[in-house]
This record gives sequence, structure tokens and C-alpha cells, in this order.
Amino acid sequence: MAAATSLSACAEAPGVRITKNKPQAAPAAAARSEPVFYNGKTYRLDLRPRSGGVYDMTVSGMTAKQQKDAEAVATSSLGYFACPEGQRGKLQNKPTYTSAKWRMQAKCG
Repeated sequence: MAAATSLSACAEAPGVRITKNKPQAAPAAAARSEPVFYNGKTYRLDLRPRSGGVYDMTVSGMTAKQQKDAEAVATSSLGYFACPEGQRGKLQNKPTYTSAKWRMQAKCG
């Protein structure tokens, strides 16, 4: 009897929802600017949603020789800030380095 009582109490607890429905896709993230700590340094990530689930992204604080690092920061950060759980960002174009920023577009996938 005690087990049945404790189970019914859990089902009624605030913030606990039991459902058989599949989770909905995460809504598109709002534009944001975040500091990102990577390989012992802090860089600035800016992301802005566009249509079709694509995000314009910039990574500041890296040199023109750090393309691979910029790609890693952008794709993993997009996965953290905007993608449904378990997905990472995937680049949609080749990154370019202009005005001391790496610029690229990425999408969850």
C-alpha cells in the first residue's frame, strides 16, 4: 500500500509530467552572444537564426590560422545553445575570415 501511495504522489508533484507523446523539436534559439572557453582561452561566439534552421555564426578572438578551431567552437556551441539534445551543428558553407572574425553558417543535424 505504501508503494502505491508514493507512486501516486510522484504523478501529482509539480514539475513532473508523465506523457507518452514524443518530445517536440526545440524552438529556434534567439540571437545571442556568448563567451566560449576552448583550449585554455575564451572566445566570443555570436549566433543569429535565419530561415530554414540555418544560423549565421561568428567566432571572434582567433587568428586567420585557426579555421579548424573556429569550426569546432561554432559547431559544438550551436549544438549546446540551439539544437535538440544529441545533435551537433553542421557547417553549411566554408568559413571565411574577415574583420578579425571567422564567419560561417551552420545548421543542427
